[in-house]
Amino acid sequence: MADFFWNQLVAGAAAYSDSKFTTFCCVINIASKLDWRKGKVTPFVSSIRAKLRPSPMPLNIFQDIDGLPRVILTEPNGSSAQVLLYGGQVISWKNERKEEQLFMSSKANWKQPQAIKGGISVCFPQFGNVGSLGPHGFAKNRFWSLDRDPSPLPPSENQSSVDLILKSKEEDLKIWPHSFELRLRIILSAGKLILIPRIRNTDSKAFSFTFALCNYLSVSDISEVRVEGLETLDYFDNLMKRARFTEQADAITFDGEMNRVYVHTPTKIAIIDHEKKRTFVLRKSGMPDAVVWNPWDKKAKALPDLGDEDYKTMICLNSAAIETPIILKPSEEWKGYQELSTVLSSYCSGQLDPGKVLCGFHYPS
Repeated sequence: MADFFWNQLVAGAAAYSDSKFTTFCCVINIASKLDWRKGKVTPFVSSIRAKLRPSPMPLNIFQDIDGLPRVILTEPNGSSAQVLLYGGQVISWKNERKEEQLFMSSKANWKQPQAIKGGISVCFPQFGNVGSLGPHGFAKNRFWSLDRDPSPLPPSENQSSVDLILKSKEEDLKIWPHSFELRLRIILSAGKLILIPRIRNTDSKAFSFTFALCNYLSVSDISEVRVEGLETLDYFDNLMKRARFTEQADAITFDGEMNRVYVHTPTKIAIIDHEKKRTFVLRKSGMPDAVVWNPWDKKAKALPDLGDEDYKTMICLNSAAIETPIILKPSEEWKGYQELSTVLSSYCSGQLDPGKVLCGFHYPS
């Protein structure tokens, strides 16, 4: 019965609503029982891990008018995040003042099996068109499940998290013949949003893949934005048939379309938004590359799921492993890490040095 409940919740919740105005809500606390319509279900949780795990904050799951089950994360300071089970995609991240930090296209397609342009999406097992699969792979077009037996979290009463899992299905094996488990932990705390992806090879033979977390960030005006931390690095320019160049500018600024893959990037990159006096700080590990993308006006008008003027208030800065595909032998696991945070001040001056500080913010060691 428990398995039936979870499978229906995460993969078939849309079928529950015959009308787009029908909404159901349920609040899940891992440590307690669940009310499922008229019956009660107690999901299985390992007793050992339950003892190691702190009492979690309530996990809210509901189905909106688009028919997509989503998870709502909140934390005591007032920030929040929304995560779709479709694609394992973060579609909202608001700070304690309820200001949206992520960009969402005004023409985003919310109908399956289309991808949703905006938020933070998972690109696996392929990024871009480099490979035999469709653009950015298939993970973003699949319904994920709640991971019922995740690794324990360090004790904390001031964060909220959800663990998702995507396992290879028959439809996936037809286009990419490798068995895998893709797990994603999403952690919300004051001023931070953390994503930890893990990929395990459950096949009998090795496979390779490329991977990215596509971060659509909200900015005031793309022409007033600077990206610091990528200067002097080599990059592949996707607008010039992946020709390789070396960055010559002190910081990346925007006055036209940009689509670049920077390689061997530092663990910290900053996006300075002068008008909002806000800096996004991206910390990452396990993903050595970074993608910088903005479509500008002509490409924005050509994209059916992007508004004509949307390019002005967005920037994509992606954590990625692209240049050198990741190879996993049977039973091996790869793990990545990404942390997004914001600094409510302008950048002091000079180039970004991971060993130095942003105004009012010291990098954690």
